[in-house]
Amino acid sequence: MGFKDCNNIMDFRRIARRKLPAPVFHYIDGGADDEWTLGRNTSAFDDYELLPSQLSDVSSIKLRTSLFGQDVDWPVMIAPTGASKLFHRDGEPAVVRAADKFGMIYSLSTLGTTTIEDAADAGTCPKMFQIYVFKDRGLTQDFIDRSREKNYVALCLTVDTPLAGNRERDLIYGMSAPPRFKWRSAISYARHPGWLYRALVRKDLDLVNITSSDAGAKIDSGVVEYINEQFDRSLTWNDVEWLASRWDGPLVIKGVQTVDDCRKAANSGATAVMLSNHGGRQLESAPAPVDCIARVADALHDRLEIICDGGIRRGTHVVKALALGANACSIGRGYLYPLAAGGQAGVERGLELLRAEVDRTMALLGCNDVKKLGTGYVQQRV
Repeated sequence: MGFKDCNNIMDFRRIARRKLPAPVFHYIDGGADDEWTLGRNTSAFDDYELLPSQLSDVSSIKLRTSLFGQDVDWPVMIAPTGASKLFHRDGEPAVVRAADKFGMIYSLSTLGTTTIEDAADAGTCPKMFQIYVFKDRGLTQDFIDRSREKNYVALCLTVDTPLAGNRERDLIYGMSAPPRFKWRSAISYARHPGWLYRALVRKDLDLVNITSSDAGAKIDSGVVEYINEQFDRSLTWNDVEWLASRWDGPLVIKGVQTVDDCRKAANSGATAVMLSNHGGRQLESAPAPVDCIARVADALHDRLEIICDGGIRRGTHVVKALALGANACSIGRGYLYPLAAGGQAGVERGLELLRAEVDRTMALLGCNDVKKLGTGYVQQRV
């Protein structure tokens, strides 16, 4: 099977597993501890049922909406994920170009393998930069300045990583940057010489936003070690206020899940929240994002834009999240599997399938405009 034969997002996963060295595949695919939260992120959508409204005019389905003050073609955005060149040589720019074609917002990670500047120049779609507040505030300020200079429309602060989660698959398969070769993974790496060449010779996997910063940073240890050493565990909501005071634009807080934290985000200057448990890669037993939407929307829909981040694999998932009160959804693995399977063309095929599913679900639901979705179209299973 090639990526052109894929019929849904999970079909791309099977191709990605074949194309990537085992440690790299399990890095993209794995979660923390027993991976209960990872699985629950998607399975939780099964706890909600869609309630169709029959004999409605669905001759034309409107998916256009707005997010962060930007008009978008449909309510799905590209989530920030680190090191896209791990999965395909074209990395982040390939995803930017795909997002361009589908009228989406693209998010670049601090831990990306493409610079803020190069990602901005790769396409014209609106872009958000995902940022961490490091112990060295000069590095964070440099990211703010560079994002402003390249006209990023929003800044996103990830707050659920005071240290890296316990990702046991990475320990088992020896995933690190640079690669550490264990006997069980050596054969898999050997079967992917192109990947090894890019990693070891071309240095495609460098975290270039950090190493290119004027503030100066060099990663001599592995990524997990760097996170544990450099991420600031003393952060409080006062630091969000500091960040908001230096960024004149939409500010998104990623990694919150409770009404109390979302209210604190709004009070600290945030304009949006990404309900997220980091793809099940941080705190095991955290709730699925979809289960957090209704409470947050009931309390704060007039103060914050709400994005469901985690577990999206089907168009029905998107529609359920919107009906529960989300303004949009974001996808991470939902585009990384297609990227690994076929580069830009793979991502475009994946987005095409997901968008078609959203459009079809809306028609079958009897709702002709995503702006009309509400709790009348969804119920929790009993």
